[in-house]
Amino acid sequence: MANPRVGFIGTGVMGTSMASSIMKGGYELAVYNRTQQRAMPLVEKGAVLKPTVAELAAWADVIITIVGYPKDVEQVYLGSGGILENAHPGAYVVDMTTSSPKLAARIYEAAKEKKIYALDAPVSGGDVGAKNATLSIMVGGDESAFNALMPIFSLMGKNIMLHGGPGAGQQTKMCNQIAIAATIMGVCECLSYAKKAGLDGTKVLETLSGGAAASAQLSIYGPRIFKKDYDPGFYIKHFVKDMGIALEEAESMKLEMPALTLSKSLFDKLMDENMGDLGTQALYKLYEE
Repeated sequence: MANPRVGFIGTGVMGTSMASSIMKGGYELAVYNRTQQRAMPLVEKGAVLKPTVAELAAWADVIITIVGYPKDVEQVYLGSGGILENAHPGAYVVDMTTSSPKLAARIYEAAKEKKIYALDAPVSGGDVGAKNATLSIMVGGDESAFNALMPIFSLMGKNIMLHGGPGAGQQTKMCNQIAIAATIMGVCECLSYAKKAGLDGTKVLETLSGGAAASAQLSIYGPRIFKKDYDPGFYIKHFVKDMGIALEEAESMKLEMPALTLSKSLFDKLMDENMGDLGTQALYKLYEE
């Protein structure tokens, strides 16, 4: 696919950096965001602002989305004035939102009827991974479409893998979120313990980061917790959404998930206290009470 035009929908915490990386790779880029002001940093770098999803979809050869919730994904792809209604045959559509595996399969089938190639490709790595173009990208769909888009994926991430057919990327992302749910609890508990024990938190982090307890959650969010920096690398409200999807999928497989259930219950408390727009490291606030 020679010099495809790329349309990017969703210029939030992650999307802005991801779209910027695509522009740096030399691709012509158009963007759409419900709040246009949030797309302006990309426009100032040379992206074209499209006023509607329909106009962006009709213009682009590759359309990438990273929006908030499954209902947003469904609307932007399957709704009136949406992507599949306006993209041309032969176009590629890639949803990088963390969303429902079942919805990913529906989009794939609807796209196939229109001779459009669809992939689900959620990411992991947070704002740091997006800025540094080191995201892990988990892909579901046809191998031929995956191979065709690898040059674009490689501009945004480093660990890029096709996991199976439609929905497999989303199922893999659920595995990722399940692991994080338990890990971020452990990070917050360990740092709370260190504080109560009168230890030097910086030294504790340095030591643990070089041993068996090392994790991205510890190394990225530990220092932020000590600074009381709760700005979102990943929103609590989106993590609660993800955990809900994972629990729903687990229930359909008759699989019990006690750690995930507990973690979601703790984050639900933060949601009840109107902290959904903070980063997931704000779970530490519960341990400070």
